[in-house]
Amino acid sequence: MSYHVERFYAAVSVLAGHGHIKQRLIKAYEDNLVEISEDELPIAIKQTFSDLKHQMNRVTPLNGEGAICASVRKMSVDEAAECAVVIVSLYSEVARLGEGGQALLPLEGNDTRVVPPFLVKTN
Repeated sequence: MSYHVERFYAAVSVLAGHGHIKQRLIKAYEDNLVEISEDELPIAIKQTFSDLKHQMNRVTPLNGEGAICASVRKMSVDEAAECAVVIVSLYSEVARLGEGGQALLPLEGNDTRVVPPFLVKTN
């Protein structure tokens, strides 16, 4: 599993846990996604991740609070839920695209199983 797939999987796991959506969103993003640069991601998801990053850092923090906490604090519950949906969608896409940024085939050609004789057509 690639680094980015692991990070997004961990974020989705936090989002699926217990607690208020805003608390889960902060934890998911700070613990797993904050260090990812959009330049490291496949082209297909760069803009979406960049938009999420902007959303999570849009508010200037006060009194030692971080930008992520301040931004999420100012979000409505619906906005926080929308950010969570974006993270799940990004996970799905990064897992589908794989390391190289191109869609992976669902089956690999390494299948060495033998066809049972009763399935072989004879003349």
